[in-house]
Amino acid sequence: MAENSTHGIRADEPADIGRRVLRMRTERGLTQKQLAEPAYTAAYVSTLEAGKVRPSETALRHLAGRLGITLEELATGRPPHLATELRLRLTDARRVLSTGEAEDAAVRYRALRAEAAGHTLVSEEATAVQGLGDCALETGDLVAARDHFAEVERLLADEPLPRRVPAVRGRATAHLLAGELRYACYLLESTVDELNAAGLHDPDALLLLYTAVIAPYMDMGAHARAAHAAELALALAPQVDNPALVASMHRGVARTLIAEGRIAEADASLAKAQELYQQLHIRTELAHCHWMRGYVYAQDGDLRKAESELRTARDMLASKKAPLFTVQVEVELADVLRRRGKAAEAEDLLRPLLSPSALGAERGAVHAGGAHRLLGLIAEERSDTEAAEEHYCAALSLLERTGAAGDLADLCRLLGDLLRRTGRTDAALDAYRTGLGHRAAPGTTTLGPAPAAPPLWRP
Repeated sequence: MAENSTHGIRADEPADIGRRVLRMRTERGLTQKQLAEPAYTAAYVSTLEAGKVRPSETALRHLAGRLGITLEELATGRPPHLATELRLRLTDARRVLSTGEAEDAAVRYRALRAEAAGHTLVSEEATAVQGLGDCALETGDLVAARDHFAEVERLLADEPLPRRVPAVRGRATAHLLAGELRYACYLLESTVDELNAAGLHDPDALLLLYTAVIAPYMDMGAHARAAHAAELALALAPQVDNPALVASMHRGVARTLIAEGRIAEADASLAKAQELYQQLHIRTELAHCHWMRGYVYAQDGDLRKAESELRTARDMLASKKAPLFTVQVEVELADVLRRRGKAAEAEDLLRPLLSPSALGAERGAVHAGGAHRLLGLIAEERSDTEAAEEHYCAALSLLERTGAAGDLADLCRLLGDLLRRTGRTDAALDAYRTGLGHRAAPGTTTLGPAPAAPPLWRP
């Protein structure tokens, strides 16, 4: 299609417009002369219907008025108000994703995507594909999620960068969930740098990126970078009107506060996020708040409250048919159960999670490693050192691909202690040295320079 002078409407090619005029004129029983008068001639209409002339905006307005349709309908073939109706239905699909099931929402998004593509409504098509990516994240189909988000970026390639930021964040999240922490960081950091270099101080886009990068930073052991990203996000929050973005920021910031031992502040930050998600009726994110609060209580030693919050999160996510997030919560719940002396229940919960359809190298590698670590601890507690060693080695194999420095250092310590107790001193020393290498490299040797603060930000 070519850009015509119709106030931003992307008009069809002359041949398409000509065929449309001919069809509508015939349907209404008008002659070429009747359609043309009083401003134009029958010869002009004949030439236009043959696709030999591109009509001006003035001509299109005249013809649309004579045919009793809108300018947009004549220029593009789209029914009047279609874009507005599609946007309303996209909003409804988002509501279904927030409060219902991802599979139901995906059905709606697929239909809306096809309809938008059929009428060349690129922005609405991109919104539908973004929704499909979010549905795929929730159902744990990480490959499909990455593909959908990459398609959004292609559809919006000619749009300003802030329009593509939600898709970049989605793609980074898919890589993070697959255990590709460094690449997730790269995507987010490079986009922040590109925004800042272009002077695009878009608070919503920057808040989304700084909040999203906290999780991979924390998993890689780059705690100082995570804290700085949280600081930047907090500074941007007053400029953002989107309550869902602000709630996500509070949830992300809570994780840095936990790492700093500021438990009460972390709990308060999660309470703010939870309140916003309840007002917005976003059940998946609300479940994530219960999940994080369970983690906070576990860190603070209140295992009874931790178990309660994690069970609530698991039940909410299971009811939403979000299998990947559900099994990740179950790993953390199993840790709490083991610490509460319920090792058998924890083991029963963990073993089904290690099937390829639940967790694995390409689907939640960090939590799969965590499940093996817990099973190793449980095996050690019943003096089954052979099984414990197998689980620790399996966990190391998974986590080495992710760069999760803190988890790797802890596993090397556990494996080293086990090897030392069984008389394999040299192997134990090797494990300890490997662990020290991970502990000594909290992300700074694997990442490039930290992204710069926005030009208008002041510490």
